[in-house]
Amino acid sequence: MFKKGSKLYGIFTGVCPKCHNESMYKNKNPYVLTEVFQMHERCGHCHTKYQIEPSFFYGSMYVSYGVGIAFATAAWIISYVFLGSSKEIGFWAIVGTLIVFMPYIMRLSRNIWINIFLSYDKKLDKKAKK
Repeated sequence: MFKKGSKLYGIFTGVCPKCHNESMYKNKNPYVLTEVFQMHERCGHCHTKYQIEPSFFYGSMYVSYGVGIAFATAAWIISYVFLGSSKEIGFWAIVGTLIVFMPYIMRLSRNIWINIFLSYDKKLDKKAKK
């Protein structure tokens, strides 16, 4: 499921969607907030251009909304249903979760967005290994 070559591998690791050999981001840690959006222009292995067109990643904002809702729902269910907290505590759990995970949500949304348009190519991976 999370093996190299799958969409999920590309999405959760943030590697090049075409060859899965290099991170798209200059700094792999999303919690370095000054560098959260800094990406390589191209993949060093297969030379795939990440920003397919100007403002390409604006579309990831729409994905970010859905991913944020998923994180918020998970926070609500964990705090309210499983831990039995009040609605007010559940609300603050959502706020805290969204603040803590926002850099990760932003990167995850970009990864999902680019993987919608680009797919893994085994030929490029083999070429990079040579």
